[in-house]
Amino acid sequence: MSTPPLPPPQDITALQKHLCVSCGAQAEWNASRQKLVCPFCGTESAYVAPQGTGPIAELDLARALAEAGDDQRGWRAETRSVQCRSCKAVMVYEPSRVGQNCEFCGSPALVDYADVKPPITPSSLLPFRVTEAQVRETVRHWFASKWLAPNAFKRKALVDTLHGLYIPYWTFDARAYCPWRAEAGYYHYVKQGNNTVRRVRWQAASGVVDYFFDDTLVPGTAGVDRGLLAQIEPFPTQELVPYDTAYLSGHVVEQYQVPLPTAAEFGGRQMEAALREMCIAQIPGDTYQNLRMSPTWSGRTFKHVLVPVYVMTYVYRRQSYQVVVNGSNGRMGGTYPLSWVKIALIIAAVLIVLAYANR
Repeated sequence: MSTPPLPPPQDITALQKHLCVSCGAQAEWNASRQKLVCPFCGTESAYVAPQGTGPIAELDLARALAEAGDDQRGWRAETRSVQCRSCKAVMVYEPSRVGQNCEFCGSPALVDYADVKPPITPSSLLPFRVTEAQVRETVRHWFASKWLAPNAFKRKALVDTLHGLYIPYWTFDARAYCPWRAEAGYYHYVKQGNNTVRRVRWQAASGVVDYFFDDTLVPGTAGVDRGLLAQIEPFPTQELVPYDTAYLSGHVVEQYQVPLPTAAEFGGRQMEAALREMCIAQIPGDTYQNLRMSPTWSGRTFKHVLVPVYVMTYVYRRQSYQVVVNGSNGRMGGTYPLSWVKIALIIAAVLIVLAYANR
């Protein structure tokens, strides 16, 4: 039976204009109203992006890796891609936009970026649902809660550099059918003189894990540290909507820099590690050894999606720090400076308490 063709690419117009009917300014996606709203006169646009218009297509991974051609690539709009020399993020702007600093690290060192090949088209996205005002309040409370941070940092920390961005992700699906064999160990105890010694009785064990991996996430960004992204994951991929330019209006889009083959390898490793843990969980007894897995993989598919992230980068004493917030659910992660004076005082206090306790 012949393999059905890949669905045709959607017409990507990443920065298409949505003009306000009242004043003609660029209307922007408003997270609180879930509509396009003019930031100048407040007029709501009659245009409302469609929500939940059918299932999001999953693309065959093996075929895409082998056959994906130029018809599956490109933004299909007049855009300008620039790369930050500092953090290496690649951003997509209107060609007329000038005087732009990096949305991720604030650096002005942006240079025109030319891909070896145009990027694969994103098929779906998660809209911003958390407002910028909510994020600013969350960040302020977060700053105030960091009692190990320097006092000067808390007084001076601002959130004026907050940006709402769409960053690229890959998602991967696969079904794993994995028979396994191992030696299950059961503890028992024997007397040796006055001592009780633990022994292990080994017994053959086997089983099968049959599991469907749905939307294993792999970041495609270079502008946000993966450790920070792990703090705000997972993204609610069950709420993905088909790509529509209205959602992107007023936001910068980052172009992925982790290509599909590399992302597929990362995703496969994540699935294999999770599958191993599932097999281990099935092994009876108290311990195990010589686990042997024989997985069969099927139904491997992928999607290229955009997810909403608020990014704030700030500098304290010439050191750069970053805060990120999940634009779908408000989950937050970040880095901040430590006061070594406070840490030294805590250590000294602990040593004094221990000294008195041992007297």
